[in-house]
Amino acid sequence: MLIAHRGGAALRPENTLPAFRDAVHRWEADMLELDLRTTRDGVVVVLHDATVDRTTDGVGPVREMTWKEVAQLDAGFRFRDLSGRRSWQGRGVGIPRFEDVLEALPETRIIAEVKTREAAKPFVEVVRRHRAHRRVLMATAEDDARAGRHGYPGPSSASRTQIRLFMLLHRTAFGPLYTPATDALQIPDSWEGRQVASDRVVAKAHARNIPVHVWTVNAEEDMERLLDWGVDGILTDRPDRLARVLGGRVERDPPPGLRDGGPPDGAGR
Repeated sequence: MLIAHRGGAALRPENTLPAFRDAVHRWEADMLELDLRTTRDGVVVVLHDATVDRTTDGVGPVREMTWKEVAQLDAGFRFRDLSGRRSWQGRGVGIPRFEDVLEALPETRIIAEVKTREAAKPFVEVVRRHRAHRRVLMATAEDDARAGRHGYPGPSSASRTQIRLFMLLHRTAFGPLYTPATDALQIPDSWEGRQVASDRVVAKAHARNIPVHVWTVNAEEDMERLLDWGVDGILTDRPDRLARVLGGRVERDPPPGLRDGGPPDGAGR
């Protein structure tokens, strides 16, 4: 699967509706990946960082801001396109609410990483309200924000604890005794200079009927290697590159972005 990380963060301002729409309509992403936090008044918004500083013209923690304040920020302010230009400043791109994404792309599958414990319950409420649990996979790093704690009826990915146990035990004789209760194993290709993903990890997960998604992969040679290992999904900031790689590997029609030439490396579009 082509999974657009933050909507394809190298091509459009990350975690915004223009990025999500571009990934789905232009690159035909199979899934979107996004990050969720809550505002001071409990609105679930799509933002990776704890603060708005890196991606907007604002400053400060999002949890200390109201939705009205967040909605006034320019989420394209700091984005640089492939040519290095700040081509999205002042174009009305904002931080979206999670429900805005669900409404804008009602058929799209989503990996929603719930970044904080406080956001877990409001997230579940939004998904239930939109009847979207069959297409939204809940991802959380820590166990205290896990699906079971909040009655989430949809799929969920492995927590950090589950991943560590699996990675530790699969190398030992005790490996067959542990199968994490999860719908997907989402792991980095490498972490702090150490290789994490491997053909052995993929095979051991598949033996337990668990699909493997690997993040965040932007080089075509790495995409090719992971496909050789049999991974089920690749999270990328460059959906244009992964679409090209997949087109040469599997029976998959080229998306509109490739048919019209796509964004050339090093140039904005």
